[in-house]
Amino acid sequence: MKKALFIDRDGTILIEPKTDFQVDSFEKFAFVPKSISNLAKIYHELDYELVMVTNQDGLGTDSYPEDTFWPYQNKMLEILESEGIRFADILIDRSFEHEGLETRKPGIGMMKNYLSGEYDLANSYVIGDRLTDVKLAQNLGAQAIFIGEAPAEGASLSTADWDVIYTFLKRPKRRATVQRRTSETDIRIELDLDGSGKMDIRTGLGFFDHMLEQLAKHAKLDLRIEVKGDLHIDEHHTIEDTGLALGEAFLLALGDKRGISRYGFFLLPMDEVLAQVAIDFSGRPWAVWEAGFKREKVGDMPTEMFFHFFKSFSDTAKANLNIKVAGENEHHKIEAIFKGFARAIRMAVERDPQDSSIPSTKGVL
Repeated sequence: MKKALFIDRDGTILIEPKTDFQVDSFEKFAFVPKSISNLAKIYHELDYELVMVTNQDGLGTDSYPEDTFWPYQNKMLEILESEGIRFADILIDRSFEHEGLETRKPGIGMMKNYLSGEYDLANSYVIGDRLTDVKLAQNLGAQAIFIGEAPAEGASLSTADWDVIYTFLKRPKRRATVQRRTSETDIRIELDLDGSGKMDIRTGLGFFDHMLEQLAKHAKLDLRIEVKGDLHIDEHHTIEDTGLALGEAFLLALGDKRGISRYGFFLLPMDEVLAQVAIDFSGRPWAVWEAGFKREKVGDMPTEMFFHFFKSFSDTAKANLNIKVAGENEHHKIEAIFKGFARAIRMAVERDPQDSSIPSTKGVL
């Protein structure tokens, strides 16, 4: 499906005159700083169609004659085209606000062609400097980028800097929510791969919570996990299904994996223990486990379930996972594994700001 950027003109591409809000002379004709350079990068590097959507109050009436609009509109387009920037469509509403026409933003009367199902509106954006642009995005079922100094409620991004807009569009947020319900467990996971280590983890198993907290902290994930499991039977379903749901969340958050490192590996010491963890978000599940435990449990978590958790994660994340550990203290061994797992993930999901390609010669992962 196609994606689009529905871009306002005045205040977004051109500086909007504060006197009469009309760009009707060359004295008033100026571009918003860094709009041209970033529109060029967006146009040439990213997969969005550009659509201009603008209200021009009374265009064609005595208050705004046509011959005071088109010379500057055409000059703007000429300058943008000199940088290779072309709009797939230009939608101009000429009405006054008091007329209340559906064609006037935030109405979507001019935009019926984008509602046919051909466009992925949920991943498209309206970019503008007014709250009506945010409302337009809501009416379309799209997201909003608000250009202004103060945050705008309902906008996915609020900024006055076109550099920030480009970076935001090139590196979209990688978040996922997974709700997994079975007759044995009810699990909700909220994951943000670009977080800061914020966590809220409640599985009903204290030691398991502690290990998952290591994952959030050392991978710098924002991670919320809530599990209601059949612990009155045993721990198996809670641990297994959490691994399955967490792997699914990673798979969803990574999307097509453009720009990621893909591979992560870490050698982690912890007192007398040395853990080695390597991961490849390859699209193919596989798990290698070279770890033995002498105790039946660490805390309230059976040691036989450690491998089962990682295998479950590998299956649904579609990742290769290779884990080895050597040492004496059982607590140290499993904690070192989880910390190494976290640091390997942190390396693997890191994005290269200069490369948004898929890290595979096959072109897909």
